[in-house]
Amino acid sequence: MNDTIIYNDLENRYMIRKREEFERIVDYVLISNARIFSAKSISDYMRSHNITVSVPTVIKYLSYLKEAYVITDVALYSPKAKSKLNYYYKIYNEDVSMNSIRVTGSRYDLTHNLENIVLNELLYMGYEVTVYDNKGKEIDFRAVKDGKTYLIQVAYSVAEDKAYQREFAPFSSLDNTSKKILITNDDIDYSTSSVYHYRLQDFLLMNEL
Repeated sequence: MNDTIIYNDLENRYMIRKREEFERIVDYVLISNARIFSAKSISDYMRSHNITVSVPTVIKYLSYLKEAYVITDVALYSPKAKSKLNYYYKIYNEDVSMNSIRVTGSRYDLTHNLENIVLNELLYMGYEVTVYDNKGKEIDFRAVKDGKTYLIQVAYSVAEDKAYQREFAPFSSLDNTSKKILITNDDIDYSTSSVYHYRLQDFLLMNEL
């Protein structure tokens, strides 16, 4: 997949007339993977860059990207309602390289790209995935398959104390009815009595959690 396929195929298929507007939104979305979805925030961002695009148009463009398997969105799971909340989404790229090729300089977004890779693997394994909110503390993924539930945090590294506390804090106050997992690129095992730590390279070789 490359920019030519995305732009030419979709612009021709959906007869998009404002091509510059569409391409700017595509670029913004693909470089902002693993972020909270808001059609209004995208519209506001475009307006700040002197491009006027309505919220309904943003939603329409995003639907084109989803239909073409360029992006996927993940809804929030509410423990209180025990269901998805369809007004809250995070956007991920189907192909993480679409983020990297848009990076200027050497400022690669390693953490969000790693989160994106983990999501893609979970979906490939057949898990139903949502974002989990533990009383305002977001856990990256709630993965469900065959009646088993897993809560998963993803970070590039937790070697520093600040990162360690940030990634483990959302697991606090949760019981052990769901398996709690941390996935990082660290070689050191950071498993605790209640949280399993998987190295990224080991996770990528798994067929099941």
